[in-house]
Amino acid sequence: MRQIVLDTETTGLEHQQGHRIIEIGCVELERRRATGRYFHHYIQPDREVDEGALAVHGISNEFLADKPRFDQVVDEFLEFVRGAELIIHNAPFDMGFLNAELKRLGERYPVMETQCSVIDSLALARQMHPGQRNSLDALCKRYGVNNEHRELHGALLDARILADVYLVMTGGQTSLSLGAHESSGDQAQDGAGEVVRRLADDRPRLRVISATKEELDHHAVFLDALSESAGGACIWSRD
Repeated sequence: MRQIVLDTETTGLEHQQGHRIIEIGCVELERRRATGRYFHHYIQPDREVDEGALAVHGISNEFLADKPRFDQVVDEFLEFVRGAELIIHNAPFDMGFLNAELKRLGERYPVMETQCSVIDSLALARQMHPGQRNSLDALCKRYGVNNEHRELHGALLDARILADVYLVMTGGQTSLSLGAHESSGDQAQDGAGEVVRRLADDRPRLRVISATKEELDHHAVFLDALSESAGGACIWSRD
């Protein structure tokens, strides 16, 4: 499975008010491993960056003056992400901006949802940790992901941090290992020097044992009882 962890920085908060994308950062994962491939561009937005946005990401109008415009990088960007599963923290924000940029280019470019599937890691975190803070910084603290080098927001930096967080949050993998190199046939070192064991490519496929109808019926009865005792708040009963 090919996944792309994506983040953007923008001139402001509302694309409906004409705000534009000024940075796109993407990190590629294959079978939950970093491939080392990434996409990154700063973009000239043809408008001023709001002071509030500048305080968040530190990307100034002067810095962006000589950068390419979105129509100059769009084909490279779409080629990189097409057919992948996008992982985005607060996906409606980034997808809204990306679709607004595509709409400006005319009918040649369909909306992102027709080219990629999307996982919103913020919505996923809220399901897993209801009532708690689920910002990227909060998730880094919760899962022990180092983000000390993140003084300001940046699309590529945040995509790399989110990749680490997502892998730990969804499967217990402890490092993205972007800088890993093979130290033996089945081991590599991550950025912190820890050894990460690699499973052999020719390992036997795991057996998948499905529950019987009787087991599923017993499980449903148990969940009903659990929901009743919890006042209808059993999360395992939700669709």
